[in-house]
Amino acid sequence: MAALLTACSYDEVMDTWPLSVELVYPEDSTGPYAGARVELKDATASIFVAETDASGTARFQVPPGIYEASSSTQLLDTLGTNWWRYNYNGVKSMIIVSPDSINRVKMPLTMSRKRIVH
Repeated sequence: MAALLTACSYDEVMDTWPLSVELVYPEDSTGPYAGARVELKDATASIFVAETDASGTARFQVPPGIYEASSSTQLLDTLGTNWWRYNYNGVKSMIIVSPDSINRVKMPLTMSRKRIVH
């Protein structure tokens, strides 16, 4: 019985590598912002999630592979008499994570805004 249990168990260790995704905000925005959600999806549809720090960078520790990063953030500007809703969106494909890759990418964001009537 002990041989059977030993034969069926294994100790799998998966190597992971750091990946930093820096959100690049448009010039006419006031970014970067802390707390923006960034998602990574690999070829098997596994999703990894991180939030940006004050410099606009999300840090991941993921297995080697090819990834797609995406981010969608909504911010409200309620200062002054005109209120605005800002939407920031970005996607970056074909991010290769491996032991010999740079593992630091910049993801440009597009911005749209809408005036909030109150």
